[in-house]
Amino acid sequence: MDAVVQGLLQGFSVTLLPFNLFLVLGGCFAGTLIGALPGIGPINGVAILLPIAYSLGLPPESALILLAGIYYGAEYGGRISSILLNVPGDAGAVMTTLDGNPMAKRGEAGRALSLSAVASFIGGTFAVVLMTLFGPLLASYAVTFSPSDYVALMVFAFACLASLVGKNAFKTLLAALIGLMLSSIGIDANTGVARYTFGIPDLLAGIDFLVVVIGLFGMAELIHLVEQQVSGRLKTLAIDKSFVSMKDLFDVKWTILRSSIIGFFIGILPGTGASVASAVAYGSEKRILPDSDKFGTGDPRGLAAPEAANNAAAGGAMVPMLTLGIPGSGTTAILLGALLMFNVTPGPLMFEQRPEIAWGLIASMYVGNLALLFINLPMVGLFARLLTIPHKYLTPMIAVLAFIGVYSVVGNPHDLYMTVLLGILGWVLRKLEFSLAPVILGFVLGPLLEDNLRRALSISAGDWSILFESVDSIAFYGLTVVIVAVPAILGRRRKAREATSQA
Repeated sequence: MDAVVQGLLQGFSVTLLPFNLFLVLGGCFAGTLIGALPGIGPINGVAILLPIAYSLGLPPESALILLAGIYYGAEYGGRISSILLNVPGDAGAVMTTLDGNPMAKRGEAGRALSLSAVASFIGGTFAVVLMTLFGPLLASYAVTFSPSDYVALMVFAFACLASLVGKNAFKTLLAALIGLMLSSIGIDANTGVARYTFGIPDLLAGIDFLVVVIGLFGMAELIHLVEQQVSGRLKTLAIDKSFVSMKDLFDVKWTILRSSIIGFFIGILPGTGASVASAVAYGSEKRILPDSDKFGTGDPRGLAAPEAANNAAAGGAMVPMLTLGIPGSGTTAILLGALLMFNVTPGPLMFEQRPEIAWGLIASMYVGNLALLFINLPMVGLFARLLTIPHKYLTPMIAVLAFIGVYSVVGNPHDLYMTVLLGILGWVLRKLEFSLAPVILGFVLGPLLEDNLRRALSISAGDWSILFESVDSIAFYGLTVVIVAVPAILGRRRKAREATSQA
């Protein structure tokens, strides 16, 4: 413990240098703006700004502090467009749309934005505290996960998914299946077989996540707005001066705590990320809480759960990168590349050989989380007023943001057509009362499930029993059974009691 305290003090002595403090604040602010742009997300934001940080000739610890600030700033910012425009900033913010946007449409945009900022702060800080105290130990456990364990985790995530939204589980699973099919488009990396490409060369590389998320959410929302405008049913939303209250925080305290724990532990598993963490946290809360039928209609607990989880996952993903040199997410893979560019090798020895970098980064995350709270809360009113913009201006603004977001990252005109097609698909699904979140999560989880299933079967030479051999995988299958069976059993018992009492 003395070594931890001493290291943390050294880290704060690095972070609180005026120049590094400026980089933390600048990175957090820039990250918030990047995260707020639909579809850009932390991974693209860090990737775009990495060459700039390198070309500035910054010391390694300063460059990493700046990039890390952009990373968790973007995780914060992703909630803004999710809540206000129903367009998630990145995959981790998809679940935020389910209850955040209904709150905004109810005139509680300020309350939703401030509550999500506080939940993000608590989730992010909770993860940094756990990383400080138990990081190396937890990372050692995380790397023992085998491909078959990941398959079990994905099955558990899909079981949570089935209970995510709506009362019709069939539609939810069908939506997830559409997401899985979209994720399988392109050349199969293992066999070289073209899947669902229909002879179109631009589909051989598959569909980029950015195109799917902006198409299904951004373009579908745009078509919906135009439809409402043409039919004369579109009204400018009323915005009150609502703000998160102590009662709100008291009501969601256990939700935030549970979701932070789930987010952190899923975050340290390499390759999972904030999207899995937020989906599992949301699904778990919906299963646990007795009055969860309000989820999806603007329930503050349904907003706090994914926000706490995805920010905790962002902190958790740092653990294997710093302690073992294994990236826990796509963004930390880029941060790992940044370290290597500066001739710094991450791993257990980094805390002894380059403590100013390892502990400086951890200390900067404490400062950054606090800075993000103070940056975001005063701007809640400003963000909320975005909804008061007349729709004749707001509609083209969403279109411009969507097309710029796609073209600036993908750079292929074909993907603009694909964005429009997916927008029409998303609009049709909305008309049929399908939730779009399972489509996105099926798209994100599909490749993870397929890759790990193939690796597990390759190791066992095709023997499927490998999927049930380890304690971790059996534990996940057990949780899957619990999460599916228990609510069904409790529901039958409740109906039986009601029938008995009526008789």
